[in-house]
Amino acid sequence: MSTKLGWGILATGRIAGIFAQGVARSQHSRLVAVGSRSAESAGRFAKEFGVPRAHGSYEALLADPEVQAVYIATPHPQHTEWVVKAAEAGKHILCEKPAGLNHAEAMVMTGAARAHGVLFMEAFMYRCHPQTAKIVEIVRSGVLGEIRLVQAAFGFNAGFNPTSRLWANAAGGGGILDVGCYPVSMSRLIAGAMAGAPFLNPVEVTGAGQLHPETGVDIVAAATLKFATGLVAQVSTSVGVTQDSSLRIYGTAGMLHVPSPWIPPSDGAEARLTLTVNGKAEEIAVVTTSALYGLEADAVAVALAEGHREVPAMTVADTLGNLATLDQWRTAVGLVYEQEKPENFTHTHARRPLRRRPDAVIPSAMIAGLAKPVSRLVMGCDNQATMPHAAAVWDDYYERGGLTFDTAYVYGNGLQEKLLGQWVKHRGLRGEVSLIAKGAHTPFCNPADMARELEISLGRLQTDHADIYMLHRDNPDVPVGEFVDALNEQVRAGRIRIFGGSNWSFDRLAAANRYAKRKGLQGFGVVSNNFSLAHMVNPVWPGCVAASDAESRRWLKRQQLPLFAWSSQARGFFTDRAGRDKTGDWHLTHCWYSDDNFARRERAIELARRKGVSPIAIAAAYVLHQPFPTFALIGPRFISETVSSLECLGVTLSARELAWLNLERERV
Repeated sequence: MSTKLGWGILATGRIAGIFAQGVARSQHSRLVAVGSRSAESAGRFAKEFGVPRAHGSYEALLADPEVQAVYIATPHPQHTEWVVKAAEAGKHILCEKPAGLNHAEAMVMTGAARAHGVLFMEAFMYRCHPQTAKIVEIVRSGVLGEIRLVQAAFGFNAGFNPTSRLWANAAGGGGILDVGCYPVSMSRLIAGAMAGAPFLNPVEVTGAGQLHPETGVDIVAAATLKFATGLVAQVSTSVGVTQDSSLRIYGTAGMLHVPSPWIPPSDGAEARLTLTVNGKAEEIAVVTTSALYGLEADAVAVALAEGHREVPAMTVADTLGNLATLDQWRTAVGLVYEQEKPENFTHTHARRPLRRRPDAVIPSAMIAGLAKPVSRLVMGCDNQATMPHAAAVWDDYYERGGLTFDTAYVYGNGLQEKLLGQWVKHRGLRGEVSLIAKGAHTPFCNPADMARELEISLGRLQTDHADIYMLHRDNPDVPVGEFVDALNEQVRAGRIRIFGGSNWSFDRLAAANRYAKRKGLQGFGVVSNNFSLAHMVNPVWPGCVAASDAESRRWLKRQQLPLFAWSSQARGFFTDRAGRDKTGDWHLTHCWYSDDNFARRERAIELARRKGVSPIAIAAAYVLHQPFPTFALIGPRFISETVSSLECLGVTLSARELAWLNLERERV
């Protein structure tokens, strides 16, 4: 490498000083500048650690043209804000562990880095030390036999101090995030090494812990991680009791003991591992002349020199998996930080007001009876478990141009409506966004229960009306006129603007609208049935109705009734999850597997290749290009899934291509 990577250090705490010393003794990195919230603090740090320039603000550090990479050393609740700002400033990022309070924050950070083309690495310095490489080598060699158990601990007794970040709820205190992240990351690394992968995420996480009665953070906590390979990992952490902070790996042929896995000796000192096989112990020495924190700085520098935007020692996917596991551990312990609770989540993860992206692309269309536009891609709100995660996905959707949110009385036993209501209230968006509410699901599909559930839904959503209200199911035992009368009563009361039916047959819809016309009432203005390039073979859930067949499409074309298509991408049928030889997913095989659908899938793959897009983008574009108004419901669990859903917006399909995809007589 002809030039050394120029580092800026953001914040001036203890860990920042240790990193500065490491960079000063590194091979491929150099100190350029430090930034603090005050010029005095920055100047003092620069003098102590020999940093050329001191900036009296973080913003000034990020504006420094000589700073190529930034080490973010703030307390972890501040990581997201400054990672996003660093990415927007075009700086490569090494962020101190844990990357964030939760998986949601990591999604936002890594998404920002990807969007701006900069490197992101979570600063687990032990991952860059040769001792860790030796551990992986031993695991992969098979000398331990089949590895059955990992025991890993990292804990200390800090002594209770409510003003210390280790004990403060507002600072994300406790052991799990501060040091419990180490044994979790090591366990996942070992599980991956066993399987020939960089890491594995556990399939089950259970745990217990003790929370401090004053601050609510974890004093001591333990968890059991179970992996698909059969490996079991026991991990523990603490800030209120001293542990041996070691690693033990047990296999059918032997064990490996690592006394100092998290802060291994460096600067020429020996790291020693004990390998015991068939009762015979062997000492293994690992030596590096480099500084521990200089190793991670150089890992970033080398990756950048090779043109990468991730570091193999700790990839973005690894970070996301680690924080998802820590989320599960905290859930098992019962640890939710005050700032994460729905009623307190007034902020965005980036700590700034929402704003439309310059490249916002989600289009909208008008529907008769509504004064606000409705997004062609509708955000389905049915799979979020926490406010931080929901806010990350929904903030991103809004910033990309999304305006419409779909939820239902039954989703999550009301949790989804509550989360969405809090989000809309705290963002101040009720006048701008359109809310789709659904109720009267079987067995409560009748006018009286519809009215009762609607009142509850509006309370959860913290609004006086739903822009679109849909009966979630139909009940043929109830005359359509009774539904029309009851829904019009809600319209007159101002609780809904327009209404429709989800999973209603077109015969019943037509009968309802004939009744409404005869009585001079408002009729069904929308319908929400399954619609996809893949035709539903068997119902996804009892009472589901599909509209993908030719007769339904002709009816929709004649009526021009807006269709809100659920499972518009056939629940992954057009991704690699499906295939004639892939039968592990019951929903896919039961609902979508047929010879005709596989023929459609093959055509989607062929057309995707011609157009340079993914097959799922072709499938979604098929829904949006119908000769009647269509709106596709999407249900992304992660920001990355939202991004992949948007690819369809750049795809244009002709009438001939639509027919060819659907196995009709016309050919491209």
